[in-house]
Amino acid sequence: MGSSQKTNKRSIAADAPANKKAKGSKGEVIKRDVSSESESSSEDSDSSSEDELDLSSSEDELDNQEEETEQPSNTDATESDTETADADGKKKETSKEQHAEQKRVLQERKLQRRSGTEIQHIKSLWERVRVKNPPVPKEIRDKLCDEIWKHSKDVLKDLVMKHDASRVVQTLVKFSSKERRNAIVESLKSNYYELATSSYGKYLLVKLLHYGSKESKELILGELHGKLRKLMRHKEGAYVVEDLFTLYSTAAQKKQMIREFWGSEYAVFKDSGKGQTIVEVCAESADKRQVISRNLFGTIKASVEKGSTGFQILHAAMREYVQIINADETREFIDLLHEQFAELIHTPEGCDVACTLIAKATAKERRLIVRSLKEHIIKLLKNEHGNIVAITLFLTVDDTVSLAKSFGNDVNEQFIGIVIDKYSRRPFLYLLNGLDPRYFSPSIIKDLNRYIELSKETSKKSLELRRTELLEKFSPVFYKNITENSSVILQENVGSQFISEVLMNTDLKDEEKRAEMIDAILEVIKSDDGALMEKPFTVRLLRSLIQGGKWDNTEKKLVKLEIPALGESFSTKFYETVIGGDSEKLAQWIENSNTSFIIVALYESFGDKKNKFFKDLKAVKKTVKESAKDTENKGAQLLLKLTAK
Repeated sequence: MGSSQKTNKRSIAADAPANKKAKGSKGEVIKRDVSSESESSSEDSDSSSEDELDLSSSEDELDNQEEETEQPSNTDATESDTETADADGKKKETSKEQHAEQKRVLQERKLQRRSGTEIQHIKSLWERVRVKNPPVPKEIRDKLCDEIWKHSKDVLKDLVMKHDASRVVQTLVKFSSKERRNAIVESLKSNYYELATSSYGKYLLVKLLHYGSKESKELILGELHGKLRKLMRHKEGAYVVEDLFTLYSTAAQKKQMIREFWGSEYAVFKDSGKGQTIVEVCAESADKRQVISRNLFGTIKASVEKGSTGFQILHAAMREYVQIINADETREFIDLLHEQFAELIHTPEGCDVACTLIAKATAKERRLIVRSLKEHIIKLLKNEHGNIVAITLFLTVDDTVSLAKSFGNDVNEQFIGIVIDKYSRRPFLYLLNGLDPRYFSPSIIKDLNRYIELSKETSKKSLELRRTELLEKFSPVFYKNITENSSVILQENVGSQFISEVLMNTDLKDEEKRAEMIDAILEVIKSDDGALMEKPFTVRLLRSLIQGGKWDNTEKKLVKLEIPALGESFSTKFYETVIGGDSEKLAQWIENSNTSFIIVALYESFGDKKNKFFKDLKAVKKTVKESAKDTENKGAQLLLKLTAK
């Protein structure tokens, strides 16, 4: 009796570490699953994810997970045996032998499953196909794919839901002919919803969409029709719907997918509402508007709470919703989204939603929106669509003090990168020139004017007052950074363009700071080795400053500006600082086909013929004649005509 109790105690002690180990292993499995789930979100949003799937070789790890979850009872017995010597004095099994035994048992279990033998044979063929280094020759690969298809076409549905076997079919899809891909699509009919919601099957579905024919995509979309709202609420299915919408749908199919979010009627009947906008449908009756509004908001809210705010299909649904919401629904919608505004700005649909909500928001709501965007200012400015959101804030927010503070530090720290970027400079070009057609396309101006109209209900200040107040607050940042970094900014054409707009802006009144900017620019030009003057906009910048005005394309004439530091004043300073009466340098500027136009501008700018410039020009008259012979040097030819008068 005592001996028996002692043996039991020893057995329990031996079991403890085994149980602990099994528990830990399970924890690791869960951790890896969560990690892979989060990684899949970025893979699913990019069309290159399909190739990345082939690069993955994690099946052994996944097999090990399966071993770990299936082995506890066997492990307990094995480890118990290793703790105590056998009664006959046999040697204890090594851990290597134990592991081999476990793998053997697992392999037997796999073979006993449905289509187990066929699947294992197919996997062995796949291992040969997927070798990357050295790559498998096409002839051998095609032969192996033919054999895989021969064995798998009757057990395809058993393959696609398993983690490693699903990857076999993905590889087969990638390397097969159009006819075989169509056959695979046909074989999986009635299983696409299950694939879309499967952790492993979703990758195969994306592969079929990526490599499939137009007919295949229509078949898959047709089967998923009516289930999109349900899929959007599913952690795996949402990514499939997003890829289907952004990468693999036509414009008509996208409209059909969005109509499904309107409600059950549109999910069941594909053609219901076809050819009509949501505004036209809702205008038919108040009840219909209420139903559609409720359905859209329900889907949007569930997806936002699930963490899918950044999905483009959701942004498209939001854009439908904001077209029909009333004032109370607007307040509720802003409350739902204001903390996640940064996730809207990267798509055209999301940008439109963000701008519409900003325009309709109250002063308090706008403060909340600005606060949520504060950590993302630079990304906002540099984004193709995000910069429009920033402009909308400048157009609509009355509290210009807090708005300038929210942007100020980031703009000051990264000013150079902002003004030489084609997108991030736009909001500040708006502050300098308003919605100038030179910088904003007609479609963008049309959208911005629409937001201005929407904002009139909640904004109090005039549009011009908001612009000038913001310009006044940002002008010290402009002056300081251009003065200190003009040599860097002038290297880029768009940078020179921005400097020109600052110097030639009549709303900026600080002439002392303007003069400091001009001095800094002239020092850069003076010390330049010639490379800077080969840039077209550097020459245009200097010509504009010398002429002291802007070209009016409508009137076809130069419009002089009332800025003391420009025109003849700038011409004098430029000539004295950069050329300084040096005949050799003056000759070099005339000989250059770019800079010769600057000398022409100086000639036209100086009104007094007694100016030293004309005396120096006579000294290089021979250079002017020689340079005019060069057919490429149009500036020298024009200068020769002027001096001949």
